[in-house]
Amino acid sequence: MPSLDSPQLATWFVQLLCCLFFAILFLQSGLDKVLDWKGNLGWLTQHFAKSPLKGMVPLMLGVLTLLELAAGALSAAGGVALLTSGSALIGWWGAALAGLALLALFFGQRLAKDYAGAAGLVPYFLTVLAALVLLRR
Repeated sequence: MPSLDSPQLATWFVQLLCCLFFAILFLQSGLDKVLDWKGNLGWLTQHFAKSPLKGMVPLMLGVLTLLELAAGALSAAGGVALLTSGSALIGWWGAALAGLALLALFFGQRLAKDYAGAAGLVPYFLTVLAALVLLRR
């Protein structure tokens, strides 16, 4: 952690906030999928019933769950690394996986013709882009 009068304190703090935000977002989402697999699978099966992805829902749910859990875990570890060593590298990888998870969600929403759901992902994706730039400073 930079000293309280350091010009780097603001950047460091924003990096930490990004890591914590993605840790909360993706660990909660991934754990929800693990703990309520059947409910999520049922909802997604219905959601994709009229899309080209209808036969791939269990595989997609598994891949997305792993992506979300990895993004959340790396983001959490990145926050710890920022606090202990000042290194943002692990957090950067967490944000990168978060971006991939969001792209997967966006792709699915677009194919399911849930345009409002896809549009709701855009602010999260923009946050990922900002985090990727900030975490490489």
